[in-house]
Amino acid sequence: MTVLEAAEPTFLAERRARGAQAAGTLPLPHFRGTPGWEFTPIDDIDLDAFVAAPGGDVASVAEPLFAFDGATTLDDTTEAVSEGPIVLPLAVAAERYPELVEKHLGTVVHESIITARNDALWSEGAFVYVPRGVTVEAPILLTSVHDEAGSALYHRTLVVLEEGAEAEVWDQTLSADAKGKGLINGVVELVVGANARLRYVGAQDVSEKTWVFGAQRATVARDGNLDWIVLGFGSKNGKVFLETELAGPGAHATVTGAYATEGRQHLDFDTLQTHAAPNCVSDLAFRGIITGRSSAVWRGMIKVEEGAQQTDGFQECRNLLIGKKAHADAIPGLEILADDVRCTHAAAIAQVDPDQIFYLRARGLNETSAHRLVIEGFLQALVERFADGPLHDAVAGALERRLERVLG
Repeated sequence: MTVLEAAEPTFLAERRARGAQAAGTLPLPHFRGTPGWEFTPIDDIDLDAFVAAPGGDVASVAEPLFAFDGATTLDDTTEAVSEGPIVLPLAVAAERYPELVEKHLGTVVHESIITARNDALWSEGAFVYVPRGVTVEAPILLTSVHDEAGSALYHRTLVVLEEGAEAEVWDQTLSADAKGKGLINGVVELVVGANARLRYVGAQDVSEKTWVFGAQRATVARDGNLDWIVLGFGSKNGKVFLETELAGPGAHATVTGAYATEGRQHLDFDTLQTHAAPNCVSDLAFRGIITGRSSAVWRGMIKVEEGAQQTDGFQECRNLLIGKKAHADAIPGLEILADDVRCTHAAAIAQVDPDQIFYLRARGLNETSAHRLVIEGFLQALVERFADGPLHDAVAGALERRLERVLG
């Protein structure tokens, strides 16, 4: 992605200044002292010790998560055709289409220490804009690469679909050095217009010695549809907020998340499904494989605002612990201010069922193969949420490669 130059549009420079000022006043969350941070200790991190640096090229990554023939990728030499989509580095888009970027940038996510520092320091970014009624047939592939060990990568993604538009965006964050230390701060804003359809895949496979912080939020307008897939494989520690607001009547959002940890990794996902309008549907399902001495946290909330009648909300998180020292926390929650709703949640944390192993071994499988089959079946339930096709195959392939690593 393109590195920002000194000269940039006034509105962007002003955003950076406001972000820097806010970052200087907003406190770092305290472990067990700040709501939402009870499970992720970050008191010992010095954010300023990681100097912001530009990202690298995907060619520097040994094995990217995703690569598609025919996919649309970032190219700052490409001009958008008339009435066609815009897919550009965010800094380039801000110069060429300032009215579009200024209208949407920063309007979706809430202010926090994560977003403020990102406003001030991002160097890598992508802008995807699909005009009214336009369908983008080919997938759009975005890649951010943490390139310099010991540095911080601040990247930002802004996706805007106008009324009736359709697109599929794959957004991956990777590390050039699989063992390099560092910090990654990523902000994602998704704007799904009325009757628009967006499929967004956000995945990270970064060094397991890197801190990862993220603020990702989507708004879905009347009769819009968002299919959001989240894959979390790398990182040492950190926290990612994932929020979906169903802002217009008839909006629909499906959120599917998978993670697989090893060693001493710690992943923390904080999800929020906000029903702000009537007749909306949200369906969230997360599953995790936790091995070694690693740990994972999922905290989910379905919030139904006053007047959001005929809401249908669901959330679940299921974790499979591999080993006696693996640990997981799953905390679902409901906040309901309307009376005509259907909201349900489920959470489970378990070891591999010995009865399942016995059953498979009785049919000729050795113990290793039996364990592997049970674990693959556990994640297969997520993959089955996708219809047969490129998405199904790509996600299944990514999960299979990750299991090869964490299970050995």
